[in-house]
Amino acid sequence: MIQLLVFVFALTTLSHPSAYHHRLSKPLVGDDGRIYVCSNKKLLAFESNGSISWTMHIDYRCNVGMAPVHGGFGKIYLIADNRILRVKLENSGTSEPVAELFFGPEPGQQSQGRLLWSIGPVLYKFGYRQGCRRNVTDCSFASVPVLDRCEGSIYISNTEGQLYCLSTRGRHFLWIQDFSYLDRNFTITPGNNGRLYVTVPARELLLALDVFSGNVLWERSIGPLSKADSVSVVDSNGWVSIGSLDGFLYSFSPTGDLKKFSRRNAENYVVQVGSFLDCSGFAVYTSQVEMEGKVSHTAGEYTTVSAIRPKVALLTMLVPATGSIYWSENNPGQLTSSLSKSNLSQFVVDEEILLAFLAASKTGNLLQCRTRDQKLASSCSQARTKLVSIYTGNERVIALFLLFESTVLAILIGLVRFCCSFWAKKKLQDQGLGSFLAKRSSLQLQKKALDRTITELERKAAEEAADREVLEKLVDMPKEREGIQRKLSTSYSLGRDKSESHEKSMLPLQTGKTKSFSFQGVRRKNMTMFHTMSDTSSSSENMSEGESSMHGNKDLSTKAETKTLMLEDSSSSSSSNENFRRRGFRRNH
Repeated sequence: MIQLLVFVFALTTLSHPSAYHHRLSKPLVGDDGRIYVCSNKKLLAFESNGSISWTMHIDYRCNVGMAPVHGGFGKIYLIADNRILRVKLENSGTSEPVAELFFGPEPGQQSQGRLLWSIGPVLYKFGYRQGCRRNVTDCSFASVPVLDRCEGSIYISNTEGQLYCLSTRGRHFLWIQDFSYLDRNFTITPGNNGRLYVTVPARELLLALDVFSGNVLWERSIGPLSKADSVSVVDSNGWVSIGSLDGFLYSFSPTGDLKKFSRRNAENYVVQVGSFLDCSGFAVYTSQVEMEGKVSHTAGEYTTVSAIRPKVALLTMLVPATGSIYWSENNPGQLTSSLSKSNLSQFVVDEEILLAFLAASKTGNLLQCRTRDQKLASSCSQARTKLVSIYTGNERVIALFLLFESTVLAILIGLVRFCCSFWAKKKLQDQGLGSFLAKRSSLQLQKKALDRTITELERKAAEEAADREVLEKLVDMPKEREGIQRKLSTSYSLGRDKSESHEKSMLPLQTGKTKSFSFQGVRRKNMTMFHTMSDTSSSSENMSEGESSMHGNKDLSTKAETKTLMLEDSSSSSSSNENFRRRGFRRNH
């Protein structure tokens, strides 16, 4: 629903006619209990009783629509003629306040402030335009920037209805949220508790956003508001409050629970100015004005509220979180009567100025006052814990840097591996690698030749026509092959052949004076040969395997004179075995 309001009035206009020319800006309640306001080309500091503490002339015209800003201990800032002025307050009343140009154009005068960075509304992320998507030419920032002191983020909106979250650390945005589907005009209130509150007067809506992502946590309807720049106020309990022209004060908890407050029948009451926090930060001062007549009219999406002749204002101090009311008084009353006799009578005083003086004077306040830092610490503690990113700059630059870092690391790993391999090969070359590899190649060729010879001899023996010489070779050659295999299976030690394992030979080795050999022929017959009664000397039987593999010959002059060959065939009959033995005996003789 969209609303339109057509009246603004001064609650208290004090006696002198010339007072109409002295309009005050929005007030700032300082930590010292004074109220700082600007009027024309003067900055004034009021005591809580309405008397003027001091007045300072400045060379520029104040912006009455903006309140001075607290700048830390002993400093305030204000906007005047598109310049930022910094005012150093007096110290314990011993010196006069001094105003200096902090930032802005001034020929012949040097600014005290130094520009760290600047940014426009058209922003890009990974090559895509994020801000001002519809109209680049006429798009600009439209709102006053606000600061979340807990997160160190700046929030500002543009003319297209987009809300920016910027980092104070550099000219990079954290997120952009588009509210143009609601309205292009809205106000922003930092909660300093992990939430950001957006008020959309035209739609009568209040939204709570997560400050880390910009996502909408909840959205609630409120009554029609008096101005397009109506803002909410957030207390130290995390409750956000805003007054409406329907006569109620709307207060929402951090999770969106609603409480509505009204001291009287709201039918003829309106709340047209924002509330003020008390010195403790837990309570708010609010004002309900009773009107002589109030009419509300709704036509489609538009609501018009008209009111005439204010009668009385009801001033209240309450704690939204508990609903406790600590003080309430009608205006005109005792407080406004005392203010009317002070220096404040020279100016136009509306409800907003009056509420500022109530907060500064601690009227009706039974709560313990706290410093600005204490209140900030209390509200910041309500923020949800988040993982803090080390990198807070441009994400594209960060991604490119990580890619470059990974590439350099991969190159370094490759260089280290190359160097290790190079020096290992170099070391092997120095130790005779070429001759070692040649030796291994020769052994492999000898092994292949022996494998072929043994296979051929087995084939001949299986044909039952093998003579004694063939059988002798079948006994000796497996030993030569076993020696070569043992050398090839040793560690890579450049010829230092330390045997790691001894595999069992396919054929039994010679033991003592007995030799045995087993094989299976092509006719699937299991054969076993036994050689006994050998006269071979132990020295000839234990000839080195290296000499056998390199020369490939053996002295046969000292063979046994008498040998008996027995061949057993498991698949043949006993008569066949007898005939086979006879043939073998005659062949031997």
